[in-house]
Amino acid sequence: MIKNDLFLRALQGETVERPPVWMMRQAGRYLPEFMALKEKYDFFTRCQTPELASEITVQPIRRYGMDAAILFSDILVIPQAMNIEVEMKAGVGPWLPDPIRTAADVEHRVIVPNIEETLGYVMDAIDMTKEKLNNQVPLIGFAGSPWTILCYCVQGQGSKNFDKAKAFCYTQPEAAHALLQKITDTTILYLKEKVKHGVNAVQVFDSWGGMLSPVDYQEFSWQYIQQIIDALKDEAPVIAFGKGCWFALDTMAKSGAAALGVDWTCSPEMARQLTGGNITLQGNFDPSRLLSPPATIKKMVKEMIDAFGKDKYIVNLGHGILPNIPIENAGAFIEAVKEYGS
Repeated sequence: MIKNDLFLRALQGETVERPPVWMMRQAGRYLPEFMALKEKYDFFTRCQTPELASEITVQPIRRYGMDAAILFSDILVIPQAMNIEVEMKAGVGPWLPDPIRTAADVEHRVIVPNIEETLGYVMDAIDMTKEKLNNQVPLIGFAGSPWTILCYCVQGQGSKNFDKAKAFCYTQPEAAHALLQKITDTTILYLKEKVKHGVNAVQVFDSWGGMLSPVDYQEFSWQYIQQIIDALKDEAPVIAFGKGCWFALDTMAKSGAAALGVDWTCSPEMARQLTGGNITLQGNFDPSRLLSPPATIKKMVKEMIDAFGKDKYIVNLGHGILPNIPIENAGAFIEAVKEYGS
């Protein structure tokens, strides 16, 4: 039994004494203990070495005592497993030297892999993390949405508009859908394996969903996320998070997901209205707001909880924590939630 099950109870929509709190990218670059490991090991070494990934996962739990841990990994381990080379270049970020650009690329180069063979190191990291957490808090596993993964696979790197990825979808829709389906099939196998190894919930990150129009979002992103939710929802709670996708919240609310992530561009009141008020919501503090003084952060967190309501709500940021956030400010964010209502 998990000692602190606040996060799981909130996912189930139960009445809670206070909402649970965790932060996207909490196992990351704002922590000095993470930076010490970053100096010794490159990015994918950290992801692919279970001892390092598990250590990084528990670092923020030791320091702040969040109500959930999220496994340290990266969404781009999926394309790597699918036979697409991905590097992490200093000053550039993700770099794919040979992007997917044609129907032939999709058909002949991209595979749906054996998960144990290609991503067994992630499962080993889960096993080690569960041991370190010792049932203190739940563990979240995650994956990128098929659309977000396609963006990198086709563009070849990060982008402000993912013009090449969108051009691929609009000029070669059959190839795009074939690629999206292969990514979806792989993601379902991957997340199911994570659940088998003991993650307590999974989150699908659609970081670039907001790049699409509402119509294109349904065609190129949401229908594939829905497949993932359908395949996983009976095995573990699924959180769907689409950055910039407030326009799809009403559809998302009917999906069978246990919770929906909300970014900071949508007010709590609007998010509740769009989702019908019956589903657990997660979010949506602007990550840059953690640069405010700790007293301001605490005041704003309390106001945010009041606006969402303490039940059917998980306190989080509207996207990942930034590397330049002072550790005491991150601490103020967590403390404000723990002090709520006391």
